[in-house]
Amino acid sequence: MSKHAPPSYLTIAEEVRVALADGRPVVALESTVIAHGLPYPTNIEAAQAMEDAIRSEGAVPATIGLLDGRIIAGLTLTQLERLGKPGEISIAKVSRRDLAVVLAQRRPGATTVAGTLACAQLVGIHFFATGGIGGVHRGAERTMDISADLPELAHTQAVTVCAGAKSILDLGLTLEYLETQSVPVIGFQTDDFPAFYSRSSGYPVPHCAESAGEVAAIARLQWQGHLGGGILVACPIPEEAAIESAEMEALTDEALAEAQARHITGQAVTPFLLSHIARATEGRSVAANLALLVNNATWAARFARAYAEDNR
Repeated sequence: MSKHAPPSYLTIAEEVRVALADGRPVVALESTVIAHGLPYPTNIEAAQAMEDAIRSEGAVPATIGLLDGRIIAGLTLTQLERLGKPGEISIAKVSRRDLAVVLAQRRPGATTVAGTLACAQLVGIHFFATGGIGGVHRGAERTMDISADLPELAHTQAVTVCAGAKSILDLGLTLEYLETQSVPVIGFQTDDFPAFYSRSSGYPVPHCAESAGEVAAIARLQWQGHLGGGILVACPIPEEAAIESAEMEALTDEALAEAQARHITGQAVTPFLLSHIARATEGRSVAANLALLVNNATWAARFARAYAEDNR
């Protein structure tokens, strides 16, 4: 990160600031999963579990969100509660396009994958753990509904660790879009692109890596050689928490049909589908979500640590 003072709209937690200055590993975390992805208090428990997993691997977590006209890199528990606890104030879902508006209006905001990557770039954080990336939605040939996560992945220098993309998306077209944007997609200890709740989507990944050191070496060459921006590392959900892909496909089709019948579109689609699936699986999808979030945080910390160690 630059030695200059951060801009007035950016607050970096002391723990995060010192770790970055010392060259120690830091992992960014999003806040949309807290505000819009999981019910309270499971969302707060998930946020703390991810941070604990990162710390247990010798890295520093930096959960990112917007409060009181400032980007916060390293939310406190009190700040997490402000974003995650139901209340009268609506929490904005913040992608890159929304940052300036939400900051200027001093509204509370939870960052998406794209929003978190944009903020991490400001801070100087190069490793990021999330659940699943956004992608090309089914029917995008009619609606042009393509997540802003994908172009952000292309030009932000960060390793994004995820459990693939949610099966509610068109995973084939999502992978095609990433290829067009020259984003390396790496299956971690797998040759099959994960589908969030399921370990396999049936789509092969173009590259595989078997160790944290290998991922760190790829990132170093990518950035030092000016060969591109982001790198996507897909880690399958732990086997004991996974839901079979056939079951998820049936539930997704059912949820999409209901969303269409209720004229639910845009950013409201994903939260609606996740809520529908959680009810239909009697909470199994929520448990699966928690398991993959912690798994991704753990591996992101290991990748960040390997990168930091090699840079010393």
